[in-house]
Amino acid sequence: MTRLLIVLLAAAAIAPAAGAAGDIDTEDENTDRVPLHTIIPDYPEEARRDRIEGNVQVCFKISRAGMPWRIAVRKSTNRVFEKPAIKAVRASTFTPLGPTEPVPKIKACRTFRFYLEPVPEDERE
Repeated sequence: MTRLLIVLLAAAAIAPAAGAAGDIDTEDENTDRVPLHTIIPDYPEEARRDRIEGNVQVCFKISRAGMPWRIAVRKSTNRVFEKPAIKAVRASTFTPLGPTEPVPKIKACRTFRFYLEPVPEDERE
């Protein structure tokens, strides 16, 4: 039996996320926009079954209202993880900007690391 761990990796640490089994670290690159609601992607069942691990880097712009847009995969070690990563970014939200604050032109990037970790003997059902 394995426990699913998904880690978001990048350059600058921000608010922690909640929701998936195991440890989750949340970090983004290229943005100082603070996440309001971070969605953790589901581990694809076929990847779990076949014991596939991998990384996906998704880049996107953040609107004045705090919604991700122009979402695209920048790097991926396996295509099976791309759709869940895009779906998670699309459902996440960031702090909205005030009416006089300029919208940054730089894209934000989020890296998802999908990996399986063995469950210790004493935690097995």
